[in-house]
Amino acid sequence: METKRIIPCLDVKDGRVVKGIKFVQLRDAGDPVEFANFYDKEGADELVFLDISASSEGRKTMTEIVQAVADQISIPLTVGGGINTLEDIKRILHAGANKVSINTAAVKNPELIKEGADCFGSKSIVIAIDAKYDKDLGSWRVYTHGGTKQTKWEVVEWAKEAVNYGAGEILLTSIDCDGEKNGFDIELTRLVSESVHVPVVASGGAGEREHFIKVLTEGKANAALAASIFHYKETSVKEIKSFLKERGVNVSER
Repeated sequence: METKRIIPCLDVKDGRVVKGIKFVQLRDAGDPVEFANFYDKEGADELVFLDISASSEGRKTMTEIVQAVADQISIPLTVGGGINTLEDIKRILHAGANKVSINTAAVKNPELIKEGADCFGSKSIVIAIDAKYDKDLGSWRVYTHGGTKQTKWEVVEWAKEAVNYGAGEILLTSIDCDGEKNGFDIELTRLVSESVHVPVVASGGAGEREHFIKVLTEGKANAALAASIFHYKETSVKEIKSFLKERGVNVSER
């Protein structure tokens, strides 16, 4: 039976962890290094670190903070934001990350996915997809630049394309659900999960324990990611894992 993963996410802006609603209305949540250390001890399976304004502001992810976070944890670390070249991928991995998450640059230049996979292995390359439903088109569209720019891509087609280029994992965020705490977008997650053969991490909308079991079963996600409900102690990784285990979902014992 597949082991499902629970992953806290650190959205970082100007060196601080922040959280908002639908990618806006950001508020300070704390220090990323302190959070990383806490979540490692709490039993998180992985940690995601996203420099959320790096692409829209045209700068690089903060290598020093990545190094500081990596030094504090024993679990896998995925880092995204402002990764535009093969050299950027190398820099972040050498700073201590296990995987890099790429969105904007991959849409602009899909060859970057192949280059990264060829050099560092597919498992090191995560394609982040920020998705928003377009009522006029009747489908979910891919957004870049921190959720500010709509692209030509339909989400499922881009997910397939990214995997064909060598992506080893999809980090799928629903902009519509982000920060609302009303649950993950189950339909979107299931559509993407059924369309690719690599793990899909569901993100956006976690508000209570039941949301996790729903996205991991009905949504067919391999992992579920959350931020504010963990940061503000509304629940914990341990509580979520215990709840899932009681209901027959296979989770790690760490």
